[in-house]
Amino acid sequence: MSEYVAPLQDMRFALELAGLNEVVTLPGYEDASPDVVDAVLEEAARFTGEVLSPLNRVGDRVGAKLGDDGRVAMPDGFAEAYRAYADNGWNGMGCDPAHGGAGMPHLVVAQIQEMVMGANMAFSLCPLLTAGAIEALALCGSDEQKALYLERMVSGEWTGTMNLTEPQAGSDLAAVRSRAEPQPDGSYRVFGQKIFITFGEHELASNIVHLVLARTPGAPDGVKGISLFIVPKFIPDADGNPGTRNDVRCVSLEHKLGIHASPTCVMAFGDEGGATGWLCGEENRGIEYMFIMMNAARYAVGLQGIAVAERAFQQAREYANERRQGGEAGVKGGGSVAIVRHPDVRRMLLRMKSQVEAMRALAAVTAAARDRAARHADEAERTRAQAFVELMIPLVKGWSTEGANEIASLGVQVHGGMGYVEETGAAQYLRDARITNIYEGTTGIQANDLVGRKIARDGGAAARAVIADMRDVVAALDAARLQALSVPLGEAASALERSVDFVVAHWRSDVRAVLAGAVPLLMLFGRVAGGWQLARGALLAQRRLAAGEGDADFLRAKIVTARFYADHVLSECGGLAHMVCSGAAATLDDAAGL
Repeated sequence: MSEYVAPLQDMRFALELAGLNEVVTLPGYEDASPDVVDAVLEEAARFTGEVLSPLNRVGDRVGAKLGDDGRVAMPDGFAEAYRAYADNGWNGMGCDPAHGGAGMPHLVVAQIQEMVMGANMAFSLCPLLTAGAIEALALCGSDEQKALYLERMVSGEWTGTMNLTEPQAGSDLAAVRSRAEPQPDGSYRVFGQKIFITFGEHELASNIVHLVLARTPGAPDGVKGISLFIVPKFIPDADGNPGTRNDVRCVSLEHKLGIHASPTCVMAFGDEGGATGWLCGEENRGIEYMFIMMNAARYAVGLQGIAVAERAFQQAREYANERRQGGEAGVKGGGSVAIVRHPDVRRMLLRMKSQVEAMRALAAVTAAARDRAARHADEAERTRAQAFVELMIPLVKGWSTEGANEIASLGVQVHGGMGYVEETGAAQYLRDARITNIYEGTTGIQANDLVGRKIARDGGAAARAVIADMRDVVAALDAARLQALSVPLGEAASALERSVDFVVAHWRSDVRAVLAGAVPLLMLFGRVAGGWQLARGALLAQRRLAAGEGDADFLRAKIVTARFYADHVLSECGGLAHMVCSGAAATLDDAAGL
């Protein structure tokens, strides 16, 4: 089983493609100079490779354990690794300096997050949930709540969770039943049970700040009656230190397919009289606030998909270059060769490589847009950037995680029978990847969000603006005599445009037909958007080669990888468009026998 090596060269290329030089000129990012960013990425690569990656295997094998005393024991080494992670400032890398953070751009933080996730996906879930809780508190909490919680959470001294799902509700948050009863001192007593709570209990940090959805007495039915509450594991004392143990307990851990070292908890609130909580923000706006955490988490889960796919590719490539079996096709008497010389193994590896690089580039471009949406001086540019981010989030989450499952599965296939044996480690990546297209909203939920909220709601304006940018790249490819890329990208963009037109034309008249093709549309859009970024990368690589700049082998590989993607991935887009525009009839026919 190989150790994780951060793909720094491709990350730097993605940063250039996403416009890092422009991002670091935005207000508040001036200290993120290229030299500083490069040093941070180098250190992140060292830390994740040397500290987190070696714990990945033991975390999978041993997992988190719930004791009879209600405490969750982490695998050996995790507590020390978390302390090092927090002490070195990684937890607050993207947080506001006013709360002790480093204030790095989203674009840079995304690369760091990918490294942490690639090195140890289970470990990464603890800071991931904390980051979402920090963002929600920063935007919705009172001044007193911010002063009490944020600095401690940014430093990693305390961690955070998001408590949404209940046994009877699943993804339907309108069915949430947990209740919060107001008390004379302004606090609330919270009662209820939450499931699938990531790092809901552990002893890596001295306190856990639970953000909990619950209903107040007399609240409206449905999502309009849900509020958000802060329920700490230990109630802070007058000095802000963890004090009395709150009435919140982990009552069981789920036994999962993967991410074994991430405790997925069933949490009980109020079994002994009520957990003490405080309203966060305004009453009955909990869903709105929770979506702050959820959108941040959805992007981060997309990064998880990229990260686990990268690690699966790294191990498959290493194995394919070491494993010798069979002669090379077309060569007589040459003896056995490394299996990387076999055409089908090369096809699998290039499918893995091209999709990972496409997903990383799209995520980087989306992160840069998040930075512009937050910091650009021009309001119109902030609005355009935000519309782009909102359109891309379902793709980064849904398409990247579906891709992760395919790539991890291909990694097992490259190993052959040894991939099915746990000792090689290839199976872990497949097991870990499987959750990514389920939690924080399944692929179907992402697809419904894409077609309903992001395409139909604005009449396809944001999607068509992106397609127009794709056609500009097609023209640039033609001018650069890269027709092997321009023709497939142009055809794929046309397939996407037909599909967007179908959604806009039929959303009000035949919504079931649109939803029947929602996931194919998400996969189509993701493929084309990834191809768009690889094509931009090929143009950049060609310009740098012509100027005699950079690593020529790496740049030539960029162009070849984009060509492979065009031939093997973009070529699938016509079929996906057919599913979107013409695939509903059989799907919805009751005679299908379902």
